[in-house]
Amino acid sequence: MGVEAKIAPSMLSSDFANLASEAQRMLHSGADWLHMDIMDGLLLAGRFKKWHFVPNLTIGAPVIESLRKHTPAYLDCHLMVTNPLAYVEPFGKAGASGFTFHVEVSKDNWQELVENIKAKGMRPGVALKPGTPIEEVYPLVEGNNPVEMVLVMTVEPGFGGQKFMPETMDKVRALRKKYPSLDIEVDGGLGPSTIDAAASAGANCIVAGSSVFGAPEPAHVIKLMRKSVEDAQQ
Repeated sequence: MGVEAKIAPSMLSSDFANLASEAQRMLHSGADWLHMDIMDGLLLAGRFKKWHFVPNLTIGAPVIESLRKHTPAYLDCHLMVTNPLAYVEPFGKAGASGFTFHVEVSKDNWQELVENIKAKGMRPGVALKPGTPIEEVYPLVEGNNPVEMVLVMTVEPGFGGQKFMPETMDKVRALRKKYPSLDIEVDGGLGPSTIDAAASAGANCIVAGSSVFGAPEPAHVIKLMRKSVEDAQQ
């Protein structure tokens, strides 16, 4: 397929009080990327509650900027936000490496968004929720100014520690068949018990949170996942 295995521990599962040392621990354990989950949280309007893209609030550009001072690692930023265009400039300045936005909130301005992401020196990617048809990302991969990665969510975005949804692998298979050299990332519930399903479907970029950070030997889990992806490509 000509795509390289990339293992990206999700820093959402790390000890945020020791983010820099946790990042180094993952890199020393064999991680290729560090996955950063950016969530825009809850908007309160009077006595009414209105969700942004997801209900949780995580980190923003200042945290990316702080972490960048401590590591040269590829910071794979997944923007679960309603207005990703507003985040491009601050994340570019902060030192983000990849900027993945959601197709569900970017159908009308994705070309402008991709152009801005690239102009700020970041690699553009597009993500989709489990319930979103895979066909909705095809124009973003095939356009004149295409994204360089598709992230297939294998759980509903917004919370860590969810159970892997095997039915989402149909999307990965469809993508891999249509785009043999595309970076295809999966995120949610990935670990030793689910990696083979994702790898055999064609995913090559693997995000894993609790299965890595909660393991006695994170390096062993990272090595296992990498081997599964590489074996599936043979």
